[in-house]
Order: sequence, then C-alpha cells, then structure tokens
Amino acid sequence: MTTLHITAGDREQLREDALQFVQDVESNEQSEHDEKVVIQFGSYNDLVDSLTPLRLELIQAIAENNPQSMREAARLVDRDVSDVHSDLKHLEVLGILELEEGGPGGAMQPVVPFDRIEMHIDYPLVDDIDTTPASA
Repeated sequence: MTTLHITAGDREQLREDALQFVQDVESNEQSEHDEKVVIQFGSYNDLVDSLTPLRLELIQAIAENNPQSMREAARLVDRDVSDVHSDLKHLEVLGILELEEGGPGGAMQPVVPFDRIEMHIDYPLVDDIDTTPASA
C-alpha cells in the first residue's frame, strides 16, 4: 500500500525529517523500502486552501475509478470540465496526482499513485509561549 503523508504546521518536524533524510542518504542507509512521500503545508490555512472538499472528492473519484481523461474525471464528480482541469493542474503541482499522456485521443489521464492519504495537523490553540516553570 502506498500512503501519501500530509502534514501541516509542524515546521520543526519537517526540518528534522529533512536532516535525517540527508544523513541517511550520506550514510547509504536509505533504501527503496524507506521511501516515504510527504507533502508539508506551512499552516492549516494553506492545507485547507489547497485540499478543499471538492478536490478531495476528485482525488478519491480518480483513485477509485481510474478515469481515462480529465473530461471523464469531471463527469465522475459532476463538475465543469474547466474547473476540474484547474484542480487537476493544482493537484499535479502539489504532487498528489500525475497527469499522464495516453488517454483516448491523446487526452491527459489523471492518475493517483497512492492508496490512502494520512494527515497530521499541528494546530496550536495558544501562541507559542515558554512552558518552562518560572523559578520561585
């Protein structure tokens, strides 16, 4: 099973993961089995702006039905083709799906290379404050 991991708001964790990845590559410890696809959004707002309910519905419809074209994908979700085209291009830029040549009549075929999406959202309710106890 191929899982896409999406995180939002945890910049320190992203930094730590990037450093660990570099260390693993330099020490040749990275293997194909360790491959992990992660998309990081800087904030919760960035996440919800990019992954709207309509876009998530589109991703799921493509994963379940394997449409042969953007037009067919639009029919699956009962939306205008130009709106779906725009969403597919945005999702392709994010790396959530791929647009491959080879559909009927040269159409671009949307492909979701993941079986599931896992999201981790760091949503602080209070601004960062020093949590170390004050000395008495």
